[in-house]
Amino acid sequence: MFSMGRMMLFFLICLALLGELSTSWAEDRLVNPLQLEMFVDELPDMPKIQGFDVVNGSPKSKSLTIGMFRKKWKFHRDLPPTPVFAYGASRLTATVPGPTIEALHGIDTYVEWQNHLPSKHILPWDPTIPTAVPATKKGVPTVVHLHGGIHEPASDGNSNSWFTAGFKEKGPTWANATYHYNNNQQPGNLWYHDHAMGLTRVNLLAGLIGAYVLRHPDVEGPLKLPHGDEFDRPLLVFDRSFRTNGSIYMNSTGNNPSIHPQWQPEYFGDTIIVNGKAWPKMMVRRRKYRFRIINASNARFFRFFFTNGLEFIHVAADSTYLGEPVVTNETLLAPSEIADVVVDFSKSETDDAILANDAPYPYPSGDPVNESNGKVMKFIIKKNQEVDTWRVPNKLIKYPSPDLSSVRETRYIAMYEYTSDTDEPTHLYINGKPYEAPATETPKAGTSEIWNVINLTEDNHPLHIHLGLFTVLDQTELVNKEEFKGCMFKENDAIKCHISKYARGKKVEVPAHEKGWKNVYKMTPGFVTKILVRFSYIHSNSSYSFDPTANPGYVYHCHVSISPFPFILFVFKHGIDIIK
Repeated sequence: MFSMGRMMLFFLICLALLGELSTSWAEDRLVNPLQLEMFVDELPDMPKIQGFDVVNGSPKSKSLTIGMFRKKWKFHRDLPPTPVFAYGASRLTATVPGPTIEALHGIDTYVEWQNHLPSKHILPWDPTIPTAVPATKKGVPTVVHLHGGIHEPASDGNSNSWFTAGFKEKGPTWANATYHYNNNQQPGNLWYHDHAMGLTRVNLLAGLIGAYVLRHPDVEGPLKLPHGDEFDRPLLVFDRSFRTNGSIYMNSTGNNPSIHPQWQPEYFGDTIIVNGKAWPKMMVRRRKYRFRIINASNARFFRFFFTNGLEFIHVAADSTYLGEPVVTNETLLAPSEIADVVVDFSKSETDDAILANDAPYPYPSGDPVNESNGKVMKFIIKKNQEVDTWRVPNKLIKYPSPDLSSVRETRYIAMYEYTSDTDEPTHLYINGKPYEAPATETPKAGTSEIWNVINLTEDNHPLHIHLGLFTVLDQTELVNKEEFKGCMFKENDAIKCHISKYARGKKVEVPAHEKGWKNVYKMTPGFVTKILVRFSYIHSNSSYSFDPTANPGYVYHCHVSISPFPFILFVFKHGIDIIK
């Protein structure tokens, strides 16, 4: 049952912070988000591009050309047009977010990602962190990663596979202009975004994001879930701040300016954007809708809830269906996580519902939300009741449970934070090793491994593993954390530091809607999170339909900053070399 007390607390916090927020924004000569009227722009439905052809009634593979363009975009009725980088088939049709690519299971999609970006970036970037820098110092390096995709290494968007406009300059692991997505994995939700070395944060902030839906009609059709353009909508949610001229604001002074003149640990904006519009509105009928909610923020966690008490019916998480639906009053989504939910508006006792957020930032112990970043969008609900042909079945798609007997290797993955003399973060490593170090994880294709992820930092980190899917088995708090941390900083070896002596605190239950197979999970600070990682298709338990042992391999990293280089705080990267 929705708590009225919680709702009152939420609004009191907003009112208390209102004056402080207004002052700070005025001093910085930025757009004060409180002066922008909410819920005035319609929620856009991003253009769709089919990743397949139909010939004589049968689906066939298709080749697409999708470019990256500099253009201007209207985020709000009362904001001037904003310079952005946008994906699209042409500059005219490019959007923020980019077009939704709809693919079919078992049908190949080929995409030539073309860089049409200018010689200079529209946002500041820090040259003191390892970054993709063209030899000519001209051009914006980009490379596309299909997040959640299971495909060959050369099409995974390795950070060093970047290229500039017209492929004039290319990174050391660049291989092909055309990426091959064979779409042989389970149906589900993916998204594509830039992944260039050291530039991922600024390239995503500029607008280089988009949804990718992999469908399997034979498997999904019998479920009778909401379907079609009106009732099945991807929602890409992210935060931005703006200058009075409409441009995106990003602080150009680092938290350790003598070390990193520009770089900051995280980016937070006070304007919440959904599908390219600030606090949009959507007219809905009194029936079920399906929303594929993607947190495309740099660092902001969202804890979504409806102000009128409507519930979320979870049917999938990240790129994989759940075995059965799970009903919640709220849902916590870390950067890059996907919540696939059904909302039944026939249950509403009001004619409108605000999708709200109350997650502190940074999560979990940062500032409380305020009036602007505590609201996401508004649903205006038609008064008339109507017959609803959609349903949510009691059983969805059941995949094999994790098989502990198949585990081939057990690993310990430690997250370290390093700070300056002023106690400001400078960088963060996984297992004490930088990006350019040799791959530390060498799983064998077709096997499973146990990874014990030890978060020795103060913040929650959404860990994303390329290629592999995993389930969360256990979350255990560390006792005497500082003692264990001191040993780990000295020895960098969990076994030598007797982790079993310290990993014996309280347990945290994995939420029911996150107990399936995922590609991202929130690593709680001060805890050891045990996951089982599977390096094969989960729907068939068969080997990959490509060679996963080829170069340049795969990576895993934290998705705050979404740039796989350890010198950028809260971005963990280590290579995964699959062995035969």
